[in-house]
Amino acid sequence: MPNYLAIDTSANASVALVDKTTGSVVDQRISSKGNDQTETLSAYVKELLDAHGQKGQDLAGIIVGVGPGPFTGLRVGLVAARTFGFVWQIPVYGVMSLHALAEQALDSSQVPAEFVVASDARRKEVYWARYDQDGTMVDGPHVSAASALPALPVYGVGAGIYAEQLEEAGSQPMPESFEWIANAGYLARRGMNELAAGKDLSDTSPQYLRESDAQVPAFMKQAKS
Repeated sequence: MPNYLAIDTSANASVALVDKTTGSVVDQRISSKGNDQTETLSAYVKELLDAHGQKGQDLAGIIVGVGPGPFTGLRVGLVAARTFGFVWQIPVYGVMSLHALAEQALDSSQVPAEFVVASDARRKEVYWARYDQDGTMVDGPHVSAASALPALPVYGVGAGIYAEQLEEAGSQPMPESFEWIANAGYLARRGMNELAAGKDLSDTSPQYLRESDAQVPAFMKQAKS
């Protein structure tokens, strides 16, 4: 049976081959860095396909994380996924990257009635969303200071970075999740579940949640006017 290729670069580069029938991760690669998406992504994809005798055109499709995430890293994954999909003539599906963290939280031994997942947004902020016990997003996504999060259990690397601020605000940072980033294997699980439920995942527009640091200089704006 064909596999899905899952890609997320909202944090570190994460790539997985996932069995279409069982949803199990066949193989995956995750970078230990958060700024090498351009250097590692294509190599990871080639390694996975070659290691399992998989041809791109025979994949069931590509599931890609649409963020939220930093501009440059997130763009790398989205452009790569769209390019692979075009060349191989296979569908590309967009899934919010925070959903991958929620899926990982759902694997916890005791899932709270409601919880929050948080990733690093830099600038002393986090990207976050709120979920119920079934994994349904009930609020978000947002970008804010950690102190603005609801007083709930918080999972993800954002909880680790800002554990002290979260505790002061009444939230409960979950220590077992302090290293969690968006994982392509969990992203694929969410995407496959949503596809099975009939959800349209054709939109692969990036979710940045805020404007880029790179701005058009004032003199260039005046020259265009």
